[in-house]
Amino acid sequence: MERIAAGLGVRLAEFFNGVEPAPVVVRADGRMLLTSEWSKARIERLGGGGGVGGLDAVLVTIEPGGMSGKQPYSALREEFALVLKGRTVLTLGQVDHVLESGDAVTIPVGVGRRWHNPYSTAVGILVATSR
Repeated sequence: MERIAAGLGVRLAEFFNGVEPAPVVVRADGRMLLTSEWSKARIERLGGGGGVGGLDAVLVTIEPGGMSGKQPYSALREEFALVLKGRTVLTLGQVDHVLESGDAVTIPVGVGRRWHNPYSTAVGILVATSR
């Protein structure tokens, strides 16, 4: 089997990976949606949600006065976030960071974080994590 793999230009382990997942297209009007009245936030799942691939991505919209929680909390996986529109305050541990449209952050596992929107317009944040 190793010679066959070498002849095909792949590693032997790749035979056991199974079939590659098909691409998943999620239309803007077909996203899974979760809203929270107390946090004034809306979370839209951007991927198919069927366990396909290694990424999980959501679009978080936080209305003025909204927040992700009362205290910073840590996630189980590393997160990457990109502010798409608006401005927000991201608390990492005990330090506040004002992030604006175009700013990005990578948050390691175990670092407490809290999103807060004290501004007069909604903020849109793309958040991606590995599965």
